[in-house]
Amino acid sequence: MGTTGIDFEAVFRALPGAAALLSTDLVFVDVNEAYSALSGLTREELAGRYLFDVFPDNPGDPAASGMRNLHASLHRVVATGESDSMALQRYDVEDPDRPGEWQERYWSPVNVPVLGPDGAVALVLHRIEEVTELIRARGTRGGSGARVLEAELYTRARELQELNQRLREAHAREREVALHLQQAMLPAPGPLDHHRAAVRYRPATGSLNVCGDWYDLIDMPERDHTAVAVGDVVGHGLHAAGVMGQLRSALSAASRVATGPAQALEALGLYARHVDGAESTTAVSVFIDRPGHTLTYSSAGHLPPALCHPDGTVTFLDRATDPPLGARPEHESRPQSRTGFTDGSTLVLYTDGLVERRHEDIDTGLRRLADSLSRHRAAEPDDLADALLSDLIPPAGITDDTALVILRL
Repeated sequence: MGTTGIDFEAVFRALPGAAALLSTDLVFVDVNEAYSALSGLTREELAGRYLFDVFPDNPGDPAASGMRNLHASLHRVVATGESDSMALQRYDVEDPDRPGEWQERYWSPVNVPVLGPDGAVALVLHRIEEVTELIRARGTRGGSGARVLEAELYTRARELQELNQRLREAHAREREVALHLQQAMLPAPGPLDHHRAAVRYRPATGSLNVCGDWYDLIDMPERDHTAVAVGDVVGHGLHAAGVMGQLRSALSAASRVATGPAQALEALGLYARHVDGAESTTAVSVFIDRPGHTLTYSSAGHLPPALCHPDGTVTFLDRATDPPLGARPEHESRPQSRTGFTDGSTLVLYTDGLVERRHEDIDTGLRRLADSLSRHRAAEPDDLADALLSDLIPPAGITDDTALVILRL
């Protein structure tokens, strides 16, 4: 059954659970009837107002933390684009009929991102379920133990909230260490024979899904060749950064002695079999023959490099794609292909964070890359790299780290 003709606004208003739509600045955009009934305020009284102006913490309770916890959760959703289910919260509410009097209330909130067409968070769906009566009813069955049970439930929820916060802080520290390790292992582009180059690495926004991407540029003047490669390790954090460093070094060494990119990736695949965590890594390698004006390339499950010709035409190098490293039980030779280039062309290698978006076909991302590359093709590599990132990274940031290499041929 299709969705044509469904009035989603009416569906939102009819939802039995209390739900509010908030802007990314946490201003009420709309609420459904259940939320209005629960809060005691109409849609008109809530629309356009800042959430915490309407629902501040109880000023008479110095230990009140509901506002701080909810604020942190909502901002995590906006920053990461991921849902956040909160632990049981005590969040007192001012009695609408008796200003200055506060009612003790318990809530179970869930905050969900609503993505716009560009993949960025456009709104936050804030759903709440009040469990005040449930807590009290359970305690009532125990007679005098009502307040004891209520306090115990709330205490356990607070402990869970604090544990989650400590885990987030630990993950943030690991992310920072992994990023420093990543940056230390990725090379700055040195002088290349007759080629101008630019490289960029952008970590995922607010996520541990970082430190598996790498790039490398290898000048081989004795062969009148330059090799360029990018790769993407499955995984994240410190372990992925360590695996990345091993594979980048191995491919760099193999490229210096291999007859071409396919042989270099074959050697990398054999090495990866003995590296824990290297399974399903993708990589692509391009050998540039400057005197012959040819590119020889091979891909292990990676997205195709883009070649932008001086007239703005963009060709994707997709005629030599094989499965990722370790995907086959037995070793097999990898394919490679060759294409010509003219002086002034631009070669772009990248990882999937640059072009992949949630709920979007990969071909859409590749077309977006080709369009941006064609429009900015006259820019110098450094300026072109910045332009591509500006065009292709959504306003809310990327959910996967991104490596980008640009060479002017």
